[in-house]
Amino acid sequence: MTEETPQPESAAPTSAPAFEVVLASASPRRRELLEQAGVKFIVHTPETPVDESLEPDLAANPEEAAKKLAERKAGAVVQEVLAQSYVGMLIVIGADTMVVLDGKIYGKPRSLSDAKHMLRELSGRTHEVITAVSVWMISAPAAEDISLGFRTFADISRVTFRDLTDEEIADYLKKGESFDKAGAYAIQGEGAALVDHYDGALDTIIGLPADRLIKEFPDLLQAEVK
Repeated sequence: MTEETPQPESAAPTSAPAFEVVLASASPRRRELLEQAGVKFIVHTPETPVDESLEPDLAANPEEAAKKLAERKAGAVVQEVLAQSYVGMLIVIGADTMVVLDGKIYGKPRSLSDAKHMLRELSGRTHEVITAVSVWMISAPAAEDISLGFRTFADISRVTFRDLTDEEIADYLKKGESFDKAGAYAIQGEGAALVDHYDGALDTIIGLPADRLIKEFPDLLQAEVK
């Protein structure tokens, strides 16, 4: 009679710990892009407005400036979460988008005349759109036991405007899209008519390079919402 060697019992599969994702932005465009990417998340914007002023050395380096602002936005939400004695696993995503022409940063216009000035300067030329994303990871098995880390990247696309007439600029400004948009236009809206062509990722221009974000952080697709 042959004796069979007992086989070891297979270990029960272990599931990854559940985690949540927070988008540290009130932008409906970023929310739509993250939803389209298949990420489950909640929105949490900082209770206190984030300081978006830039020191001269940062202002001279738009890519680093965008990364710093993305870090500030995400970091502000992280601080608020930890102040509530958070327990669990959390990923916080902050983002900042800048329009840059010849090294000059074009933020959101402060007035109608400011928006008109921006569009005149962008007319007939190619500018960069930089969107930086800062991803913060919190692991807190207990309120007093916290591990924290973050990684930030920037994605750059290029947009070329048509030669715009003063009448075209005035007509576009009447549409009301300009005032909460870097560079005073929205490529995903009526502002598409201002554009001759673009190079790079469209989602970067809109405000969140979701495709790259998922490639670099594929675990985001496993997030849960409580």
